[in-house]
Amino acid sequence: MDIQHYMNDVGQRARAASRAMARADTAVKNQALSLIAAAIRRDAALLKDANRRDLEAARAAGLAPAMLDRLTLSDQAIATMAEGLEQIVALPDPIGEISNMKFRPTGIQVGQMRVPLGVIGIIYEARPNVTVDAAGLCIKSGNATILRGGSEAIHCNQALAKLVKEGMAGAGLPADGVQIVETTDRAAVGALITMPQHVDVIVPRGGKGLIERLMRESTVPMIKHLDGICHVYIDDQADIEKALPVAFNAKCHRYGTCNTMETLLVAREVAPEVLLRLAELYKTKEVELRADETAHALLAGYPFLSHATEEDWHTEYLGPILAVKVVDNLDQAIDHINTYSSKHTDAIVTENYSRALRFLREVDSASVMVNASTRFADGFEYGLGAEIGISNDKLHARGPVGLEGLTSLKYVVFGHGEIRQ
Repeated sequence: MDIQHYMNDVGQRARAASRAMARADTAVKNQALSLIAAAIRRDAALLKDANRRDLEAARAAGLAPAMLDRLTLSDQAIATMAEGLEQIVALPDPIGEISNMKFRPTGIQVGQMRVPLGVIGIIYEARPNVTVDAAGLCIKSGNATILRGGSEAIHCNQALAKLVKEGMAGAGLPADGVQIVETTDRAAVGALITMPQHVDVIVPRGGKGLIERLMRESTVPMIKHLDGICHVYIDDQADIEKALPVAFNAKCHRYGTCNTMETLLVAREVAPEVLLRLAELYKTKEVELRADETAHALLAGYPFLSHATEEDWHTEYLGPILAVKVVDNLDQAIDHINTYSSKHTDAIVTENYSRALRFLREVDSASVMVNASTRFADGFEYGLGAEIGISNDKLHARGPVGLEGLTSLKYVVFGHGEIRQ
């Protein structure tokens, strides 16, 4: 296969389909999403079988546990995919919405209209649910999309893409509105990220190596985050009975996700009680605690304990390892987070309203939480139906990227024959 020729053809067809996607009315887009959701529920057993084949190959290839976790498509994950599409159906259609209309002294009216971005290329590893989440959000937001999943999920992605195509055809949307790249050749990624004439935005969903490569090579703008170094700070005015389940869930609910806590900060005044009680919880999951000197002394006797190094504060473990640090106060906690956080998601547990507001204002991350697990930081939990990714950039989209993040604003002007003097 001539990869460059193939990808250029995919891009041309996506650009042509993007015009039909942009003008599709809400009822048609919602019909497509509903049909896809129904097909996913109908073919759940077939999807599980395709996923089983991917998992067998991944285990044989020696993929890391974090990658296997992302690759696994459970019954709950299949139900969540269908439910996510139905949530998108229930969301207002942002396309064509006109806002901020104002009369100017000249007599013209000036406002802004929300429009699709055009063609979105999505590059992802494992996570077969991305195929459906991304397709659903792009359909509702009037964008065409090119999906390039990883080779480790090829059977599942192809099965899901078939269901997406079925739903789009049933609603009368163009077949090229959602395309999945059929080759696993890595050269296809290089082609996709260097076709600005066909692709308007790239959204990478994958490991650090993939995203670093794209940051070096892409000539197409990206919506992305590199790391998920997330923190929970337990304040000395926290309700300990809230703090314990939050800190346990943030680390142990799932290890291989970008919104999993990687560093725990505890106020000095409550550290003896909090750390000993949390250690009992983490021990049930055999979580290794990499602790600073103060925390290490408090945790003496914990069976999975080591000394933290400078590198630990910079590390996204994606496994049962947690960095732990005792801080004097809120100021030290905020300073540590703003120094080491990847600006993804950070949380405080406190009953002090003023401190909670300071944390929300001063922590420079895409999602900042009070008294809640960092694991809530995704599009489904935020009511976006699903997400196409999470951005820790500050321009255009920040945090979980849903429908609105896949649109842009253009200025519109209404006049009555006015001319500029």
